[in-house]
Amino acid sequence: MTEFDRLSERIAWIDLSFVERDRTPRWAIEVGIRCHLAGMSLREVSNHLERFGIDRSHVAIHHWVHKADLQPISTVSEDQLAVDEKMIRLHGQKFWLYGAVDPQTNEILHVSLYPTANKQTTRWFLTELHRRYQLNNVEFLVDDADYLGSVLAEDGYRFQVIRHGNRNAIERVFWEIERRTSSFANSFSNVAFETAQNWLEALAVYHNSRQT
Repeated sequence: MTEFDRLSERIAWIDLSFVERDRTPRWAIEVGIRCHLAGMSLREVSNHLERFGIDRSHVAIHHWVHKADLQPISTVSEDQLAVDEKMIRLHGQKFWLYGAVDPQTNEILHVSLYPTANKQTTRWFLTELHRRYQLNNVEFLVDDADYLGSVLAEDGYRFQVIRHGNRNAIERVFWEIERRTSSFANSFSNVAFETAQNWLEALAVYHNSRQT
C-alpha cells in the first residue's frame, strides 16, 4: 500500500459532516486533523499536506480541528473512575484542567478547562460528567486535589483517596496533555476560551482512538 493510499483510508472517529464544499479532499482533512492531534504543529501539518499537492494554510487546518467538534464518547468499563484537577499554563496564564479517566481502559471520559478552580467549577465538572454517564454506582478515585475530595463528600458521591494504583492512568493522561499544551501552545494563541476547550476534547478523542 502506498503512503497516499494509506492516508486516504477513512478514519472512523472523525465526522466530516461539517464540510460544506469539496474544495479540499475529505481524506486530506482527516489526515490534517489526525496529524495535528498526533503532535504536529499546524504549520507542520500544512507542509506535510503540500507533499500530496494539498495547499492549505495552518489557519485552515485549525478551523478543521475546531469545526469537527470532536468529543470523547465512551462507557465506564468498571465501577471506578479516576478524576483529577491540575493547574497548567498557556502563554504564562494559569488554567485549571479537570479530567476523568477509566483506569481499566485508559480512555478519557471527560475533560474540561476552567480559568479558576474552586468548589463551583468542581461541581460544574462533576455535574457534566454525571449527566453524560449516569455514574450512580461509580467510586471516584482522587488524590489530595484541592476541591474534588471535599465536593464529592459534600454531594454524597462514593470516593476513595488514593495516590497510586488505578490512579496512575489519569496521571499519565494529565502528563501527556500538559506536555502537548506546552509544546503546541500556539494552538491557543489569541483564540476564544471555548476553542481551547474544543481542542482538548479533540485531543481526548484522538487519545481514545489509540487505546483500542
